[in-house]
Amino acid sequence: MATFISVPLKKSSEVDLVKPLSKFVAATYSAGEEQGEYTRAVEEFNKLRKNALGRPLDKHESSLEILLRYYDQLCAVEPKFPFSENQLCLTFTWKDAFDKGSLFGGSVKLALASLGYEKTCVLFNAAALASQIAAEQNLDNDEGLKAAAKYYQLASGAFGHIKDTVLSALNREPTMDISPETVGTLSLIMLAQAQEVFFLKATSDKMKDAVIAKLANQAADFYGDAFKQCQYKDNLPKYFYFQEVLPVLAAKHCIMQANAELHQSMLAKQKKRFGEEIARLQHAAELVKTVASRYDEYVSVKDLTDKINRALTAAKKDNDFIYHDRVPEVKDLEPIGKAALVKATAITPPLSQKFTDLFEKMVPMAVQQSMSMYSQRKAETVNRLVGSMREATNLCNGVLASLNLPAALEDLSGDSIPQSIAEKARSIVQQGGLQSIEQLIKDLPELLTRNREILDESLKMLDDEETTDKELRAKFNERWNRTPSADLYKPLRAEGANFRNVLDKAVQADQVVRDRYSAHCEMIALLCKPENELVAAIPSANPAKTLQGSEVVNVLRSQLAQLEQMKKERETLEGEIKAVTFDMSATFLTALAQDGAINEEQLSSSQLDQLYGTYNQRVQASLRTQEELLGQVQTSHQEFSSLKQSNTEANQREEVLKKLASAHDSYVEISSNLREGTKFYNDLTEILLKFQNKCSDIVFARKTERDELLKDLQQSIAREPSAPSFSVPAYQSNPAAPVAPAAPAAGPTPAPRTVFPQQPQQAQQALPKPQPPARPPPPSFTPQAATTIPTNAPPTGPPATNPPPVAPPSQPQGPPYPTYQGYPGYFQMPMGYNPYAYGQYNMPYMPYQATPGQGGYPAAPPAGQPYPGYPQQPPQQPYYPQQ
Repeated sequence: MATFISVPLKKSSEVDLVKPLSKFVAATYSAGEEQGEYTRAVEEFNKLRKNALGRPLDKHESSLEILLRYYDQLCAVEPKFPFSENQLCLTFTWKDAFDKGSLFGGSVKLALASLGYEKTCVLFNAAALASQIAAEQNLDNDEGLKAAAKYYQLASGAFGHIKDTVLSALNREPTMDISPETVGTLSLIMLAQAQEVFFLKATSDKMKDAVIAKLANQAADFYGDAFKQCQYKDNLPKYFYFQEVLPVLAAKHCIMQANAELHQSMLAKQKKRFGEEIARLQHAAELVKTVASRYDEYVSVKDLTDKINRALTAAKKDNDFIYHDRVPEVKDLEPIGKAALVKATAITPPLSQKFTDLFEKMVPMAVQQSMSMYSQRKAETVNRLVGSMREATNLCNGVLASLNLPAALEDLSGDSIPQSIAEKARSIVQQGGLQSIEQLIKDLPELLTRNREILDESLKMLDDEETTDKELRAKFNERWNRTPSADLYKPLRAEGANFRNVLDKAVQADQVVRDRYSAHCEMIALLCKPENELVAAIPSANPAKTLQGSEVVNVLRSQLAQLEQMKKERETLEGEIKAVTFDMSATFLTALAQDGAINEEQLSSSQLDQLYGTYNQRVQASLRTQEELLGQVQTSHQEFSSLKQSNTEANQREEVLKKLASAHDSYVEISSNLREGTKFYNDLTEILLKFQNKCSDIVFARKTERDELLKDLQQSIAREPSAPSFSVPAYQSNPAAPVAPAAPAAGPTPAPRTVFPQQPQQAQQALPKPQPPARPPPPSFTPQAATTIPTNAPPTGPPATNPPPVAPPSQPQGPPYPTYQGYPGYFQMPMGYNPYAYGQYNMPYMPYQATPGQGGYPAAPPAGQPYPGYPQQPPQQPYYPQQ
């Protein structure tokens, strides 16, 4: 009776985890100790998969521990890497566990770029191995019984977990072995076997008969449910595995029910219900008799049958001679109770007792993404504060330059270079002068072209693969059942469009810088000249020494000094703002652990307000101070201008000094813009190279998936029948209608008209003549080595009547069927001859192509002429009835 069902393991193809995961680690984490640690963890992860799936596993707990450890690691690593078809694409290929394949087609397999698919298949193997380990246990001792019950419940829970999660994990139709119907059935089978083990444990412990009967009845109920699940699902019995399992389930259902009746009969005997005892034993005897007659090759019930028969014989004897209790009908017996002591093990990682996460220090992808969004928000806040201060400073410099300050205060002599202008000229020369700016402007187009080429090449890879995918989808239609490339590449194309938009805006910004340089180029060149040439280029004016030491000059100098102090404070404030740091990972991890999700916007905004609230107030105060000081400077400058002696030469000199001051400020700004632009293009190059690698990886993964799918399609096409099934005419399958052969003619045997065996002449004469339906003539065709087609040849379609067969001509009309090289004795019916295939299936008529060395088949003869190859019958007794 101890026949237990175990499940075969799935087989997986080898997958290289090291290359794609290491590339992601190198692209995501900066070089250093952290990156090296994660790279080593990736290598260990790859070794763990090879140990779990790359070799045959023993039916031992240590092998199951390896599988469970790999499953736990998959669950732990899933939130930490962006496993998807359009990001970190890893294609896992698994074969159907139950499908043995065919000679040409191979077994059914499925390749998916889904970590959920890998988890499902690994958990299936863990459940299957647990069932095999349980089946190997020695059920004659307590340790074996406990281990078997434990592993059967684990297998039931694992199969049940797959049933609940497989469709959401795959997002497509799975192979039949991991479909919800199949794993649901396997879960019921494992639970029934666990209940049976508890029944055996109770029997060995000699527990009360009432308890044992309830346990057996519950096991019978579980087996019955599993049997119905197998029987009523259309797609399960076609598997050879389930065809073998069905009889075992039916037998186990009857055996457990018989055991329940046996132990319940013992309880009835104890309660002096002798009629009930006999009725239950009779029912149990009928059940084991059914098993012995139908399922004896699967399960042996000899011992149980002998036990029940002995008890039944003794009960009948005692009742007939002593008790004379009435034996009730089985339907009138009180139902036996049920006691379910088993429960499917809940699948809650970690399942392994020795599991340690290889990527314990790596934060989940949700936290990484939240950190990235937080960094972006922080950068926007910093840029907004720093940008507002820089904009205000540029505005201040522009206002002072338009007022020719502080040069106007320094140029009271009217014939020397103001100190501020001389310092600005020296600053420009020290920074490289015109040559540095012209070199930076010259480098920009090269950097732009390089970035555009990388972006174009990346998008071209996507375009080429998408075109191939569309062509194959149009060719195979619904058979091409993978995700369309157009849908898969939408995020990448959106990212590429964003990069192109960024480049277009950068081109516009470059043009603005060039225009500004063109406007101030002449004055910048003047500042780069030697001091004597610069003095000669500035017009001289009458001295205004009378203003030296005046109150208005002192006030202006004081106000300009306050503005310079304000600028220095802004530089310090800008450094403080940029130096602010805060690690949000702990905050995001806490939120993820508590709520299961991260409200990044709320958490980031709250933290940034705390960090930069004070700095924002200081920036606003600086802007208000500048506004007040500029108002005072403009008022003082008006008073200063009214006191100065105004003439044409003085105005010209002041205008040149304004342009020189403005040219210096423009030089500083243009140099800063060009260096920022160069850094921008270089940084963008790194980003675009990562984007290119991402496109290259996904295209390579799609090509691998495409090759696998094409191979599977070729195998499935090879397994399909080459032609549709068709019905054979009734007279051809009638064994009582043999056709008598004609007398052999001299020379070669005429080509036979059918491939069915013919009976001797004597047998035909002894049998009554059959009356088959009318047989249409063969279609007409142009012979290549036969008689000429008569002009009155009938059409190729079936005629309304058939002419009576007459004796064949004395000369043969064609050679026998040829024996083809390599297939001796194999005679192939020419496709063009069969008159039935075309009319039934709307197939176009194909004229027969004669084989070299073989004469063609004759056309239909004229009315009244014989069909070649048909035996002649007397005219008064035609073989075929006339219509």
